Amino acid sequence: MHRMRGIGGSERHLLTLLPALTERGIDAVFVGLDDPAWDPADFYSALTVPAMRIPAPRDLDPLLLARLLRDLDADVVHTHLVHADLYGGVAGRLRGARLVSTKHNDDPFRSGRFRHVERALSRLADRIVTISDSLRRFTVDRVGLPAAKVETIHYGLDDPPAAWGQNPPDNVPEDATILLSTSRLTRQKGVDVAVRALTELPAPTVLVVLGDGPEREPLGALATSLGVADRVFLLGRVPDVSAWLRRAAVYVHPARWEGFGLAVLEAMVCAVPVVATNVSSLPELVADGDTGVLVPPDDSTALARGIARALAEPQLGAAGRERARREFSVWRMADRTVAVYDNLERASS
Repeated sequence: MHRMRGIGGSERHLLTLLPALTERGIDAVFVGLDDPAWDPADFYSALTVPAMRIPAPRDLDPLLLARLLRDLDADVVHTHLVHADLYGGVAGRLRGARLVSTKHNDDPFRSGRFRHVERALSRLADRIVTISDSLRRFTVDRVGLPAAKVETIHYGLDDPPAAWGQNPPDNVPEDATILLSTSRLTRQKGVDVAVRALTELPAPTVLVVLGDGPEREPLGALATSLGVADRVFLLGRVPDVSAWLRRAAVYVHPARWEGFGLAVLEAMVCAVPVVATNVSSLPELVADGDTGVLVPPDDSTALARGIARALAEPQLGAAGRERARREFSVWRMADRTVAVYDNLERASS
């Protein structure tokens, strides 16, 4: 179960996990709490398991809970993010289901007043999954959820992201050295640091950013103020991310914090050298100096130096691909998820 407000890391994770669960004999049904302000057609067209879609126009909606109490029929309810934790947790518990909750990010708001809400909801869950060890530490130490309930299951990915259409024409020069970033444009993702780093790199180097969000206009204004507007391409969401990964020389992920970094793993699967910040979960993905380069956050000079190093050491990309295959496969993620369900079933019998 998931509140649908866009396609980000958690949604892409589900598009990979759910079919892998069905291959292992799990009768999986996706429950989407659909925000009518967003068109979820792209997600549902890519979904390969049955879906129950419920309109969710409001954060607090007694009618939504009533619908779930009537229609939710499952042995295990697996929720993702807070809206699903609330509605799926309450309805699932009242319907007698076992409950699993996956935490996807270490956003600082989780350790503020909201931690009291999470602590209350955690009492409903039989098991809590975090997508990285760093996130597990944050969830236990900063949010205060019970350590005995929490375990890590990393995201898994075997293939480049599938295209859902053809990319529109673009004006990125064919001979440019492309630094690629794929993320929602928020302060968390640190794309502003990448724009600043561009001023310290030679002119053939350009920054291509795929994604949208509230920082899009400020990022454009920053590029103009720094004199690199002609080298920064904010292309929004595109249907074929893999096509851009094939064009990229380096993948850049200057996040200020990160629950996992699925876009980093996508770049690794495509053998693109990665330069990322040494924060949160990212050191679990990128082995500094072996499969990529890690730099401090909020340091554009360090980021520029890291990019220059990655450009000079393209073999980091192949090493990253081997690490992705070895440590972050779909079979490992799916098998560990099924083990969580099996353990809950054995405990209840």
